[in-house]
Amino acid sequence: MPGSRTGRPPVQRAVRRPATPRASRENPLRRLYTRAHRAWDRPLTAYYLILGGSLFIIVLGLVMVYSASQITALQMSLPGSFFFRKQFLAASIGGVLLLVASRMPVKLHRALAYPILAGAVFMMALVQVPGIGMSVNGNQNWISLGGSFQIQPSEFGKLALVLWGADLMARKQERRLLTQWKHMLVPLVPVSFLLLGLIMLGGDMGTAIILTAILFGLLWLAGAPTRLFAGVLSIAGVLGFILIKTSPNRMARLACIGATEPKTGVADCWQAVHGIYALASGGLFGSGLGASVEKWGQLPEAHTDFIFAVTGEELGLAGTLSVLALFAALGYAGIRVAGRTEDPFVRYAAGGVTTWITAQAVINIGAVLGLLPIAGVPLPLFSYGGSALLPTMFAIGLLIAFARDEPAARAALAMRQPRFGRKRGAGGPRGPRRWNTMRRRAPVARSSGER
Repeated sequence: MPGSRTGRPPVQRAVRRPATPRASRENPLRRLYTRAHRAWDRPLTAYYLILGGSLFIIVLGLVMVYSASQITALQMSLPGSFFFRKQFLAASIGGVLLLVASRMPVKLHRALAYPILAGAVFMMALVQVPGIGMSVNGNQNWISLGGSFQIQPSEFGKLALVLWGADLMARKQERRLLTQWKHMLVPLVPVSFLLLGLIMLGGDMGTAIILTAILFGLLWLAGAPTRLFAGVLSIAGVLGFILIKTSPNRMARLACIGATEPKTGVADCWQAVHGIYALASGGLFGSGLGASVEKWGQLPEAHTDFIFAVTGEELGLAGTLSVLALFAALGYAGIRVAGRTEDPFVRYAAGGVTTWITAQAVINIGAVLGLLPIAGVPLPLFSYGGSALLPTMFAIGLLIAFARDEPAARAALAMRQPRFGRKRGAGGPRGPRRWNTMRRRAPVARSSGER
């Protein structure tokens, strides 16, 4: 037969197809998950989450403060941008504090712990001095600085407890004293109760709850046993029950949990109900920025404690979920920094700051949603209030400094090279590597030319 000398038909060999790479045979969702996991596990992930998340919250908060405070300012015969300008000034000063704190070494953070604690205790004591302290909304916890400027010292007490408590627990851990429950409690719990007592003298139970959360966060990071937690929690619970039971205002707030319509009597739940109305009327994408109806005299404290409700009305479910996602990312980054460090002070300080911001956000948002009693605490980095914004931005600067100080993050930052301004043939690993490559290739090119 043609094509074969032996008369047999030619054997047709199977053509081998190139092997499909294993990565291409994987499920696309699996590949997407793998890439996301690798990107999420990079050394600078926590750094970018803290920096980017906090800046997004602050910028969005400024926009919402401007939108939510215009009507209140006009009702007080003030310019419509009055509260926004004050908040922008506080954010500018806070930005300087954030930058300074992010560039400070850890030793300087520890050195500032005792001066900040002493200053906070002194200012919180001045609040109770007649003629110096002033009352706002029934709480005696403000100091007038002249004109329309006021300061709330209890906000700086949160930062003081975080820094001082972190330094105290770190020193005791270095001396291996935290195995004894006495060293774990003393003097951390007595000093915390001193701050709580000064706050409760002014009637600010919301800030007292956050300080209690910071205390429990430090004890949990120190490895406190369950019995110790139960004992301290029982004492705090009994004191809280007495304080709530003896105050008609706090009992009224407790009765407004889950209210969906105004009531008659002492607890009319007007603020809680109209907060729910604002969230419900926002829909999926909201009524539009600046188009809130509840801020026209229906919702009290629209630009402070209930700014999350105005956000839900104007930006809808998409806006509120974005805010929740930003706080969740900030909380995750803080936990990651606390879990990956080898420095005990960094672990306690990062955990304390994360507990502070997360607990305050949960209390504020829970009150707006009607799941928790209205505690009168602002949404951190978002609500109007310079006294709350300044120490919180300083605390964010601490987290940024800690995230940059991780060994892997430090190595990743050290490997970076500036794109512009690099001299030719000098500086950085790229210059020598390029010169060595050219020097190795030169003899090869010359010899090929001779041939």
